[in-house]
This record gives sequence, structure tokens and C-alpha cells, in this order.
Amino acid sequence: MTEVRTLDRVVIRFAGDSGDGMQLTGDRFTADSATFGNDISTLPNFPAEIRAPAGTLPGVSSFQLHFANYDIMTPGDRPDVLVAMNPAALKANIADLPRGGLIIADTADFTTRNLAKVGYAANPLEDGSLGDYQLHALDLTGMTVAAVKDFGLSRKDASRAKNMFSLGLLSWLYHRPTEGTISFLSTKFANKPAIRDANITAFKTGYAFGETTEVFAVSYEVAPAPMPSGRYRQINGNLALALGLVAAARKADLPMFLGSYPITPASDILHELSKHKRFGITTFQAEDEIAGVGAALGASFAGHIGVTTTSGPGMALKAETIGLGVMTELPLVVIDVQRAGPSTGMPTKTEQADLLQVMYGRNGESPVPVIAASTPSDCFATAIEAVRIAVKYRTPVVVLSDGYIANGAEPWQVPDVAAIPAIDPGFATEANATDAKGEPLFLPYRRDPETLARPWAIPGTAGLQHRIGGIEKARDTGAVSYDPANHDEMVRTRQAKIDGIVQDIPDLVVDDPTAPDGSQARTLVLGWGSTYGPIAAAVRRVRNTGRQVAQAHLRHLNPFPANLGEVLRSYDRVIVPEMNLGQLALLLRGKYLVDVHSYSRVRGLPISLSELARDLELEIDALPDVEESPLKEGAFA
Repeated sequence: MTEVRTLDRVVIRFAGDSGDGMQLTGDRFTADSATFGNDISTLPNFPAEIRAPAGTLPGVSSFQLHFANYDIMTPGDRPDVLVAMNPAALKANIADLPRGGLIIADTADFTTRNLAKVGYAANPLEDGSLGDYQLHALDLTGMTVAAVKDFGLSRKDASRAKNMFSLGLLSWLYHRPTEGTISFLSTKFANKPAIRDANITAFKTGYAFGETTEVFAVSYEVAPAPMPSGRYRQINGNLALALGLVAAARKADLPMFLGSYPITPASDILHELSKHKRFGITTFQAEDEIAGVGAALGASFAGHIGVTTTSGPGMALKAETIGLGVMTELPLVVIDVQRAGPSTGMPTKTEQADLLQVMYGRNGESPVPVIAASTPSDCFATAIEAVRIAVKYRTPVVVLSDGYIANGAEPWQVPDVAAIPAIDPGFATEANATDAKGEPLFLPYRRDPETLARPWAIPGTAGLQHRIGGIEKARDTGAVSYDPANHDEMVRTRQAKIDGIVQDIPDLVVDDPTAPDGSQARTLVLGWGSTYGPIAAAVRRVRNTGRQVAQAHLRHLNPFPANLGEVLRSYDRVIVPEMNLGQLALLLRGKYLVDVHSYSRVRGLPISLSELARDLELEIDALPDVEESPLKEGAFA
């Protein structure tokens, strides 16, 4: 009888050719784990090419899942289990597997030709080179083909179900529920009965193989994680952004228009919003990035909530129209799902390197609010916050996400929509001044004294005719003006409007637990965006060693929270981990004149929590006594 061991957490990586269905396999294992009640975090990793050469290292696609019986922050640095469908998948991922890790390899593709493609002189499944691992070399393809032979499929089509066989096997190994996957396959292939039945049979056969074989001496259980009561669903960042935009449009009681050009990794927002016409969402797949943002700004002029989505290269193309939005002072939400660059870069890999672009990448003094989501589920609230700021302050707002957040998944507690505050568009409906004759007059640039926002007048509203365009506006009237003093005043006023948003931004909250002796941390780790998970996990690990370290995370990057300068000056050392070469660190040094230390990683992958924890320990240990002179230089530059 197979021994059952209880574990707190497991990290599994499914890896194979980009045509082997690894993303689907990982997504289904994730969904079943979420249904079971585990906390989850995922990291899909796939080639940029639609179909890279089969059996090659560039063609390897993987999906990593971390599931646990407690609150987890990251998809894990290293897998405990590697499922490798071919030699390329093994070679590309074996370095990440710790000694003693479990390997399940499909022997069918370990042919002489496939081994040679990736530089194996001998078969690693047979030559003893994997002796430090728990290796299970199984003919997953052969067993799959035999299991589905009654469905009349070609061998090629039959072998495609091997991902479901492996999913069934892993579902048995980790005691995952099976009903969800069977229901999913029944729905997905409802119009292809043979494919449906073959995949379901392969899945069940893989599960049964685990139950009956003597290959595995141990199976594992990971108990559900304690979570607040409520309704949960699995969600990724792009889906959460889309749903947040829908919720914001309903809370503003306005139609929403998305003008967008498909670009990795933002395209799924367009795909999702196209499904929600019943909520007043109009989606327009434009011919290019410039057309997409131009249409969105036009929709804002017409009284809709204009939205455009893109990634780094598209932000460069949208810059002029965003500047037009700054000049015309119209609401516009611009979502930048960042990826590795420059230029086309690595389209399917993650990075945080667009911060300076969205802050300053437009001509002239062109300030816009910038906010960043920290996790997949946080994208929902971030989208609502962006719409609220854009509407209230009549300004373009940039939302920063990235590929890690966009494609990664976690449990999301579905919010009470009724509890989300309404968003008042506050349209202008009547004149706001009188002319020299005492007749009603509409001044399109007469500002709200509290927000400095100008009126938002829907075209066609009687008596509210006004000019619009990119040439500098005269104060109050909005007429074309080249007057130097007026230009200076308008530039400063637009900046003051954005600076004034700080009144709606909560103070930065610092997690700095007091030590038993009453002392507090001298080191602060400050992050933004998707570094939240690695930072939180690393800080937790460092604190478990008895060291003191504080943590804070920024959502609002322009303007910063009002108390940020005070917070920075409260610590001997401030460390800012980023997936760039120190862009936030540069901004903080320039604004607050604080010696912020940058911790930069630009590998196309999330920051390693293990590396960060180790380096934080070194930095904390290197701090001089309070009485000593200046801080030593440590691991951070």
C-alpha cells in the first residue's frame, strides 16, 4: 500500500514542447488545487514564437505552480517536481531542480535524434547522470496511445492527450480532486466527441496508473489553507484588470470604450472585455497602437470612459496622444502590461522597466498619475482606482502591470460589488459664468477649486460649446494662446492638479514589527508592482532568522504618498528591489535626497525570494552600530 505523506507546500513545474499542452495542464492542476482550498501562485513561461522548432531549447514551454496549506507569496524559486515531456524540457529545467527532487520524464521522446538536438551525448534517463534525483522514467505517450486506441484517432492525435495522462498521474500523486477537470474537458471539446472522450480517458487512466502501479512508494497530501470566509475564484492579472474596468464603468454608470491593438502580454484584456457588451463595454481592435489610443481619447471626449491597453513598445507609440489627453484634460485609462525590452525584447518575459517611460516619455511638461498593481488579484482594485482618478481629475492615468502579474494566478475573494463606492462623472450641464452682457457663458477651463479639474462637457449639450485640441489653452476660455505668461501658468496648473491627487492617496503603511526589546528595524525594503510577492516572502524568511527588517509597498508612483519622504528618512538603509536597473530608486533619490540602494534584476523572471532573503541578511548584518560612522557598502549599489 502506498504511504501517504503530509506536506505544507509543493512546487511543480510541467515542461515540454510548446505544442505539448503544458499551459493547459498547469492551469487545470491550478484550478483543481484552488477548488481543493490550497493557496496558489503560478508562473507560466512560454516561447515568444507561435511554434518554435519542435524538440529544441527555444521551444520549451513550462508552467510552474506553488500550492500550500498557508498563505504563499510567490510561485517558488525552484520546483520540487519536474514533469519533462522531452529531452529539451529536461535540459532547460534540470538546473532549477534541487538534489533529491522528483523527475517524471516521458521516455517516448528521448530518441537519439531528440537527444542530439539539445546536446545530450547519451540518454540522461539511462546513464546515471540523474542519480541525485528521484527519477521516474515512464512511457507516458505509449500508455496514452494504448488507453485511447478505441476512439479511432491517429497516433499523432492520440499522443496529444499525454498531457492529460500526466495530469491524471499528478492528480493522484497529490490527491487532487478530478471532477473539475472532467467537467472542463467535457465542455471544451463538446463539439468533438472523440477528442473529448480520449482526453477524459487519458486523464482517468493516468490517475488509475498512479493508484495501481508500484512505481511510486509515496503519495502526498497538502491540506487546504485557512482563508477568510467568502466566495473565491482563481484569477490572473489580465482577467482581474478587465473585471475591474467593467466594475468601474458600472459604478460610474457610464459606457466604456476600449481602443486597443493586440500585443503580448496585454491582449487577453481585450479578449475578456469583448465578452461584456451587456455591461455597456465597446471594444475596438484597432489597426495599430496610435489608432487604438486615439479612438479611446475620442470616446472620452464623447462622455465614455476611454481605455487603451498595451505593453512597452505600444506605450512609445501612444505617447503623443497621451500628451493630447493631458492638454485636453480628458479622462483616459492607459494600461501598460510591461515586458522585457528594449524594442521587441523578450515579449513573453516579465520586466518592470517602463516606469521612467510612463513618467517622462512625452514631449513637454506632461504629467500623468501612475499607479501599479502588486498581485494578480490586486489588479481588480487598481483598475477601479485608475478610473476613479481619471474621471475625478480629468486626466490620463497609467496603470502598470507586467507579464508576471498578467499571466500568474492566485485565489481572489470576490468582492461585494455593492460596497464599492460610486464614481461620479460630474458632467457639466449648464453654464458656469456670464459674459459682459450678463448672458450665460461656459468656460471649459474654469477649474474646480478643490481638484483643479476642468468641466467635462459632453458634445452637443446645449450652451456648452467649446474648443478642443492640442494647442495651448488660454486660462478659463480654452481659446488658443501663445502668451508666455499664460503658458507658464497652465503648465504649472496642470502639474499642480496631478500633485493635488495626493489628497486622495492614503499614507504609506510600513510593516515594521517591534522587537521584544522595543527596538525597530533599521532596514526598510520598499517595492512597487509585482515585486510585492518576492519581497514579502523574503522579509518573512529574514524575520524568521531573528533579524529585524521593515517592508512597505507603493501603489501610487505619481504622485507619491504624502508621508513617503518621512518614511524613507526613518531608516538607516532603504533597499528597493526592481526588475530594472533602478528606476524607482532613481526617482526616490532625486525627489527626497535619500541614499536609496537599488537591488536590480533584469532576467525576464521574477526576483528570486531566496537570493533576496540571503542578500538582505548580509545587508542587515553589515550595518554598523548606531554610534559608528557611515554605513558600509554591502550587496546593494
